[in-house]
Amino acid sequence: MIEIFLKTLPFFALIGLGYWAGYTRFFTAEATAYLTRFVFYFALSAMIFSFTSNLTLSDVWDTNLVLGYLAGTVAVYLIATVFALLRRQSLEVSAVEAQCAVIGNVGFLGIPMLTLLLGDAAIGPVVMIVSTDLIVFSGLIVILITLSREGRLTLNTFRTVGLGLISNPMIVSVVLGLTWAALELPVPAPMNDFLTILGAAATPGALFAIGASLAGKSAERLQTALWLTFCKLGLHPLMVAIGVLWLFPVDSYTATVVISAAALPVAGNVYILAQHYGVAPQRVSTAILVSTVFSIVTVSAVIAWFTAA
Repeated sequence: MIEIFLKTLPFFALIGLGYWAGYTRFFTAEATAYLTRFVFYFALSAMIFSFTSNLTLSDVWDTNLVLGYLAGTVAVYLIATVFALLRRQSLEVSAVEAQCAVIGNVGFLGIPMLTLLLGDAAIGPVVMIVSTDLIVFSGLIVILITLSREGRLTLNTFRTVGLGLISNPMIVSVVLGLTWAALELPVPAPMNDFLTILGAAATPGALFAIGASLAGKSAERLQTALWLTFCKLGLHPLMVAIGVLWLFPVDSYTATVVISAAALPVAGNVYILAQHYGVAPQRVSTAILVSTVFSIVTVSAVIAWFTAA
């Protein structure tokens, strides 16, 4: 585990550097927002396209992987939802807490870290997880919040979900990359160099942005945050492991990638959704902060356990 921990340490050190920059206001909240936008729309998109343009659909799509990941994730989603409802939380708050319990920082942290630690072959399973999270659970939270507030669903609700998906640069990058690969088009040298240079900014930029954004988050409702952290860092990888190792078995390498991705801390986009809809943004903020701190140890432990298995 020590060897894996030392390999993951530079990633978390970059997050720590970003936190320092945000805490001291060397990087303002506005600067952090623009850096995040650059990474999300440009650098990370270039990295994803570079990877997926060299893949085939069979490299990405694995029915057992999707079913196993969904089985484990839905189980944790239901546990978090039921626990929230038992505490007499509203449906919309329960949906946000459940989102914290299962949606990890796969885009900004998982793609760069897991491809470096586990090899370039990890990109296929990781892309599949990102796509599943975005298509299934990002749409689900919008549906549940709308249902909680309006008591019914309309065509406009599904239009909002659809527009959100087709405007997401990660989804667009995956589709364009796989289409390019399917057409067997060569990537011209200048284009490849451009994507390589731009994509190289994704890892440091994303990690720095994570840290800087954490500096602006306050720690409130710590007890709830600790529960959600346990769900995300403990229950989620455990249930996904059951899903991909026993219910819908995949090969050991793919299982390691998927379980490691499930062990990542709560994603920042959950906070964006919570803030946008005005649903419990402070408890989400605390869950992101607490889960990121604990993940410095837990992510290394999960990766070390399954790579040694």
